[in-house]
Amino acid sequence: MSIRDTKEKIQQIGHVMGEIFHFLALFVIGSTIVWAAVAEYLLIMQKGHAGLKDILLLFIYLELGAMVAIYFKTHKLPVQFLIYIAITALSRHLVIDVQKVNDNFHLYLLVTIAGAILVLSVAILILTFTDRKYGCPEED
Repeated sequence: MSIRDTKEKIQQIGHVMGEIFHFLALFVIGSTIVWAAVAEYLLIMQKGHAGLKDILLLFIYLELGAMVAIYFKTHKLPVQFLIYIAITALSRHLVIDVQKVNDNFHLYLLVTIAGAILVLSVAILILTFTDRKYGCPEED
């Protein structure tokens, strides 16, 4: 057996080990998301009602689960999903903090969060436009 054959065997083994780790890690992450979502849902049920912040949190879990599912199927992680999750998280934070506005600091915080949502929304528009016009670099 030559050095080249040995090197190829080692690379194949490394590739298989990487794939096993990849699927195992995705399964663990996906299971953790489901576990956290179920635990949150049980708390909502125990409370007897769901507020807007609870519903937005469930949407964050949904988006995280969708992101893991897409990554599991395609081995690609669209940046747009991370931005959607960030927008939902900031929206949730905004909804919670609106009730606490009583001084200028909180007002500036709310304006800053709204500005961040606007910047992220523009980023989504740019990414969507460039994806449709130029395609993804991974597709080449």
